[in-house]
Amino acid sequence: MNKKELMNNKYFIAALFLLPAVIFSLVYLIIPIPLSTYYSFFKWDGIGAMEFLGLDNWSKLLSDPIFWSSMANNFKLVLISLVVQIPIALFLAVLLTRKIKGASFFKTIFFVPMLLSSIAVAFLWRYMYDPTFGLINSFLNLVGLEQLTRSWLGNSDIAFYSASAPIQWRFIPLYMIIFMAAISNIPKQLYEAAEIDGANNWQSFFYVTLPMLRSTVVNASVLIIVGSLKYFAMIFALTGGGPNHASELMATYLYTKSFTEMNMGYGSTISVALFLVALIVSVVFLNFSKKDVRN
Repeated sequence: MNKKELMNNKYFIAALFLLPAVIFSLVYLIIPIPLSTYYSFFKWDGIGAMEFLGLDNWSKLLSDPIFWSSMANNFKLVLISLVVQIPIALFLAVLLTRKIKGASFFKTIFFVPMLLSSIAVAFLWRYMYDPTFGLINSFLNLVGLEQLTRSWLGNSDIAFYSASAPIQWRFIPLYMIIFMAAISNIPKQLYEAAEIDGANNWQSFFYVTLPMLRSTVVNASVLIIVGSLKYFAMIFALTGGGPNHASELMATYLYTKSFTEMNMGYGSTISVALFLVALIVSVVFLNFSKKDVRN
């Protein structure tokens, strides 16, 4: 096959266009997994010589209370995100796909949080949470509820939940758009048939919209689960995992061990554990979801 024939070969052209994505996936997604697993058996500061430790890092991880606490926080974030993001995003999607006045305006307004970077959102909410000048405490003082004012990010009992709120605010619009796209693909004949049968809006939602969105809800749930298990940005920007590790996540703990304490071997152990947890939870959830869809 000469050069001209090769260039005209559709498979060659397709492979050529896919090559950058394949290289990116290999370098940043595939190769780091076995590489991190390899590093997890060593004591290494990222610069000097590596000292083989065998399973010492893994033994340390299993008895590390901060790691287990951070994992528990990740699972709490998964639960909060599923309970908050899916229902609110679905409600907004249903509302905005109806022919209501100003729907286009509200679509734009509701999507604004997704246009901001995670760090920008974190700094915005940090100012809102400021115990002295923040919008939340100022509002509570204004309406005579001074007893409810708090150090929202400095109190170990509520810091995690306070830091979780902006995460929900930022990602609800993403799932709203996903649900809106799915709702727009539901055949109108189904709603017309339901209307002829005397179904009201609530019945149309529960017997037409919701069943047709089942696979979309499952896919959105998987995205939320995986995203929450490996989340980092806003928690780190707001609290750094504090106070006293109260809002620590596996990813923030990984960062602290790897880049603050320069313990790359133990940080790699945490990263592999994080990957395994996310993989196992996602596979289990998908298997249960598929059984539910079949039934």
